[in-house]
Amino acid sequence: MKQKLLRVGTTYLPVSNVDLSSEWYVTNLGAVLNYKDKDKAILDFANQSIFLVKAQENQSANFYNSYGEECFSMTFEVNGLNVLEDIHREFKEKEIKVGVIENRGHSGRNFVFYDPDGNKFDVWSELSPIFKEKFLT
Repeated sequence: MKQKLLRVGTTYLPVSNVDLSSEWYVTNLGAVLNYKDKDKAILDFANQSIFLVKAQENQSANFYNSYGEECFSMTFEVNGLNVLEDIHREFKEKEIKVGVIENRGHSGRNFVFYDPDGNKFDVWSELSPIFKEKFLT
């Protein structure tokens, strides 16, 4: 294959209520709402497009690994430990369900958080070098 997949352009997340979920993402995560109808909302944040799709009851983007542990399907990167700690504190103040800041044995630190539908996300204190080079220099 000569061509390469260059980036993830859109991520789809199941939600139970498009109106409430899109408002939550705008208010709590700083997303920009580009489009909304009864079945979906299109948001821009974290350098990509996120579609919130009205799904059947009890759906989430989470999955279980071979040990039965619930896993997230997406990690957001932030620029450093201080930023990670600030976001963690802000999420707690907003009463967003968050986990503790963890040392997982690799560079940086992480914590998980959940949206109102139980979609589980990860936040990592390390930006990828390519992102830093392209967008922060």
